Amino acid sequence: MLINCVAYQEGKRMCDVPVAQISEFLSRPGCFVWVALRDPDAKELEQMQHEFGLHELAVEDAHHGHQRPKIEEYGDSLFAVVHTIELDDGELLVGELDIFVEERYVLSVRNRSRQSFLGVRARCEREPHLLKQGTAFVFYALMDAVVDRYFPVLDALETELETIEEEIFNKGSERANIERLYELKRKVTVLKHAVAPLMESVAKLYGGRVPHICINTQEYFRDVYDHLYRINTSIDAIRDTIGTAIQVNLSMVAIEESEVTKRLASWAAIFAVATAFVGIWGMNFSYMPELKWHYGYPAALVFIAVVCGYLYLRFKKAGWL
Repeated sequence: MLINCVAYQEGKRMCDVPVAQISEFLSRPGCFVWVALRDPDAKELEQMQHEFGLHELAVEDAHHGHQRPKIEEYGDSLFAVVHTIELDDGELLVGELDIFVEERYVLSVRNRSRQSFLGVRARCEREPHLLKQGTAFVFYALMDAVVDRYFPVLDALETELETIEEEIFNKGSERANIERLYELKRKVTVLKHAVAPLMESVAKLYGGRVPHICINTQEYFRDVYDHLYRINTSIDAIRDTIGTAIQVNLSMVAIEESEVTKRLASWAAIFAVATAFVGIWGMNFSYMPELKWHYGYPAALVFIAVVCGYLYLRFKKAGWL
């Protein structure tokens, strides 16, 4: 679906452009066209391919989607794939923004994403002195908007991790904590897969041999790279913390199991002593064997009780009970 199609010249908005007239504006000196699509069908992409002369491989990637974040060169044009990450009731929704950029045009194709980029267009139009730099600045603004939206997601994941950490030492919640930690690890991995490849690609847009279109905007892409680097570093720190939290949680489970084993072993020892005495003396006689007096039976019970009590106190003192 076509969101908007606008022509710009010398950093200023000229007018909305019908798709059929795009080629007319592309031929004007100092003019470029910025087109935004959302969940387009094959026919719309084919039309844009015809108007802008897009490479068929890039169009195929944009049509099928589910691409790894990347930036590729096709002659004088660039094709970028950026993942959009949204939080919805604690779940991460992964969308995709495909960007075709050349000196005369910018085409952004948004798939499976509810995020709007109207604010990016408004930002660019508020800064005509920067928009004068052409499509490269629009390219930067789109990427910068996507990357900036990673930060709230990262903050939410860090908050969730802190909440789980506070509950690790609560007895009875070990299983639930491990399940939540593994679920959080899955979410962090999703964000990692969006950030790491993109960081590697953006690094090629500043310093050294950069695409011709980005020569005058290298410092802006370096800023995007710095943001991605910060996010990637935080992701690695979260992953390390999750690994440590899982180990601590498993250790707590092992300690709890050890305490249960000690309690069971203590009671087993106490009853074993009582069973041993009863087994030796027997309890089916009118008079106790080897103790032929009327008080032998109660004396045996008292003796067993004293020994068991002594063992109980010893185990209690040792912390087993």
